Amino acid sequence: MNDTVPPPGLALRGAAAGSSVIREALALTARPEVISFAGGLPASELIDTDGIRAAYDHVLSHSPHRALQYSLTEGDPELREAVAARLARGGLTTGPDRLLVTTGSQQALFLLTSVLLDPGDTVLVEDPTYLAALQCFLRAGVRAVPVPTDADGIDVDALPRLVAEHRPKAIYLVPTFQNPTGHTLPADRRAALARFAARHGLWIVEDDPYGELRFRGERLPWIAQLPDAADRTVLLGSFSKILAPGMRLGWLHAPAEVRRACAVAKQSLDLHTSAVDQAAAARYLAVRDLDAHLARCRTAYAERCAALLDALDAVLPAGSSCSRPDGGMFVWVRLPDGYDAVELLPRAVEHDVAFVPGAPFFAGEGDRATLRMSFAAHDPVVIAKGVERLAPLLG
Repeated sequence: MNDTVPPPGLALRGAAAGSSVIREALALTARPEVISFAGGLPASELIDTDGIRAAYDHVLSHSPHRALQYSLTEGDPELREAVAARLARGGLTTGPDRLLVTTGSQQALFLLTSVLLDPGDTVLVEDPTYLAALQCFLRAGVRAVPVPTDADGIDVDALPRLVAEHRPKAIYLVPTFQNPTGHTLPADRRAALARFAARHGLWIVEDDPYGELRFRGERLPWIAQLPDAADRTVLLGSFSKILAPGMRLGWLHAPAEVRRACAVAKQSLDLHTSAVDQAAAARYLAVRDLDAHLARCRTAYAERCAALLDALDAVLPAGSSCSRPDGGMFVWVRLPDGYDAVELLPRAVEHDVAFVPGAPFFAGEGDRATLRMSFAAHDPVVIAKGVERLAPLLG
């Protein structure tokens, strides 16, 4: 007789969190012959492996006990000094005490959600927006309400109605080379958003993993550096797209109260981000020319973006549209009504090419005619070949 009792089921937040369509797409494209435009991966061949290797060699040779021991929750002091210096050069005067190093900027978003938002609270998001942010909010029991967007990003004029109706606590956005669309919020809208948040008592979460990958046009100010928003904006950054994603290093810059609360929350997660990875990054920033490295990346990404747009222009059916970003990694495509990118993906993989369907990036009803394509990981010849494989499916 079997008298065992099964264990309880998953917690509601665990059961509610679905798998990432991006991870599933990457799994589908594991075969080396597949040309994948799916993942937001930086170009592997552009990673400065020699410089990174030398940085690890140095810290393990000269300060192994510091690099391999427990460290500060707030992060390596030298790394925070280096990040603060880069922010200051970009126009955000600050210091290391305003920074918290995180295990990727995804952890920073998780921490912020836990300290700023309670279950049942509402956050406004771009429509479409970063898929992992939607998953983070869902897991926390936070309701994400979409704000309409156009080719210049979030529609600030739509905010009064949405705030009156939903009473949100925060606005989350990726204002520069947005994921998934590649759009960039203009300076006048950034200023209007800052003024609006100040008048209505809203937090702003400004996610900026791609800002240093501009290959055309002039740099725009962070929302965090605008006077109206300085006391209410949390700026998220990452080394994944500019140094190496495998190091899993991100950071958040926040008002003191928020940074302290995030540090306490982080202590319960992982105590601190990998000390050896932080030490290596700090060493790299001290002795290598990151700006020269980024200049090479920008040149390559400009060529790859142009190659993808040229190839798409030749094969997309009439009535299609695609974004034309000034930086970052992504092009957003909308096919004519009647096309379904979700259904198209398995057929594309059969043709050894892949993309990410756009529908999961929407907080509301997804537009199934949309898809996201990343140009960063392939050279122009491979990009042209990949779009050529996709072309028969679009006829």
